[in-house]
Amino acid sequence: MLEKTFYKSMLSKSFPFPVKVTYWDGKSVIYGNGKPDIEIIFNDKIPISSITQNASLALGEAYMDKKIEIKGSIQKLIWGAYESTDSFLRAGKFRKFLPAQKHTEEQSEKDVQSHYDIGNDFYKLWLDPTLTYSCAYFTDDNPDDLEQAQIAKIHHILNKLHPQKGKTLLDIGCGWGTLMLTAAKEYGLKVTGVTLSEEQYKLVQKKIFDQNLQDVAEVKLEDYRELGDKQWDYVTSVGMFEHVGKENLGQYFADVAKYLKKDGTALIHGITRQQGGASNAWLNKYIFPGGYIPGLEENINHIIANNLQVDDLEMLRRHYQRTLEIWDKNFNHERDKIQQMMGERFTRMWDLYLQACAASFESGNIDVVQYLITKGPSGTDLPMTRKYMLAK
Repeated sequence: MLEKTFYKSMLSKSFPFPVKVTYWDGKSVIYGNGKPDIEIIFNDKIPISSITQNASLALGEAYMDKKIEIKGSIQKLIWGAYESTDSFLRAGKFRKFLPAQKHTEEQSEKDVQSHYDIGNDFYKLWLDPTLTYSCAYFTDDNPDDLEQAQIAKIHHILNKLHPQKGKTLLDIGCGWGTLMLTAAKEYGLKVTGVTLSEEQYKLVQKKIFDQNLQDVAEVKLEDYRELGDKQWDYVTSVGMFEHVGKENLGQYFADVAKYLKKDGTALIHGITRQQGGASNAWLNKYIFPGGYIPGLEENINHIIANNLQVDDLEMLRRHYQRTLEIWDKNFNHERDKIQQMMGERFTRMWDLYLQACAASFESGNIDVVQYLITKGPSGTDLPMTRKYMLAK
């Protein structure tokens, strides 16, 4: 009886639309007015103490273990929880911030490899052919084409640098190499990519040799903090600072400044919270160990503290929502193969991750921001208006 009272209190005002809830005793209740298109089924009781201590962790694990089933859109359900002012996701008593985490070079390597070294074959099943694992950039010409949107994102980033042929570029956290190799082939830059993922390193190395780019491209399996005193004209970093941890953000931007030549330009692209930095216990345990989403003001303060100049900011929240929705559609199209490869618990976990993140972007709980910054005030290298950024 106590559990039912608690669940009713938690769920009855958590969504701005009707939701059907079926409890472990088989009894169903509809919370809200109207016909629900989402049903939450509790196959087992989730301890009240687990939910009040950390709702995201308790409910995420319960879904992975099939103690909870959801009929209908998980994304819509989580979006609704963010939208409702009375939601358990917004209630202060259910928030629990993580303690400081280790981000030594050894720990960072383990964290990165735990996510990105799942296997290239896994990512190839649901990413686009460029294997770009970050927010795409959708234009009127490519509203549903993920591959073209990812290529557009690469060009959008490189165009913002206004790069000059023959100059050098460092890509911190180069992923599977699409950005750095595009910069080499299409913009005439000499590029260096750095990653801690062995799977990514091997594939980028192969691409460099297959495309005969050895004279203009190199990839390093190395921590970005250990690149020495070398400097580059341009620095890019996409989806990277979310992995360095709150305690290392200042050092991250200090290294960006260190690796930039005088008057150099950097484009830093990453997930940011406009409301301030935060961590998520479930994501940290199962998806991104060591992850931390910094606040907008937090990043700006680090940029300024390291004598870097902010030249442009662009928010791409809706683009990442759309990217995740396509990823999840692709993922579920290959769900049987993924489940055979990785197991049912992993598959449920990953589907939940993709839909939860889409809901978080949709609700404005998180954003993705491109920071165009220079080492010193921008001079004649950057045009006077933003029109050049939209060049095709």
